[in-house]
Parts: sequence; C-alpha cells; structure tokens
Amino acid sequence: MAVPKRKTGRSVTHSRRSANCKAPVPARSVCPQCGAAKRPHYVCGNCGYYKNREVIVTE
Repeated sequence: MAVPKRKTGRSVTHSRRSANCKAPVPARSVCPQCGAAKRPHYVCGNCGYYKNREVIVTE
C-alpha cells in the first residue's frame, strides 16, 4: 500500500479543494433595442423590452 512520505500542507489542500468551488459567471447577452448587457431570457432593465416588445414602461 502506498504511504505518503510527508504530510500535505494546509495551503496545498485548500488550494486544491477551492479549484472546484468557483461560482459560475452569469451569462450575458446584448439587448437588441438599446445595446445594454442583460441576462438572456430576461426583460432588459435599461429599456424594458423583451422579445422586441415593450413589457415595462420606462421613461
């Protein structure tokens, strides 16, 4: 049976474990009306359009 020669340090263990715990970056798309960045399948917070229709009235 293989036995390690030395103890693995805390920083090595934590950095290895944290490599798999990164939060995913939310997807972004461009609004066709105003060109602002928005989440896909969501109403644009800048102009209020969704699927080329005005859903929320903004001024």
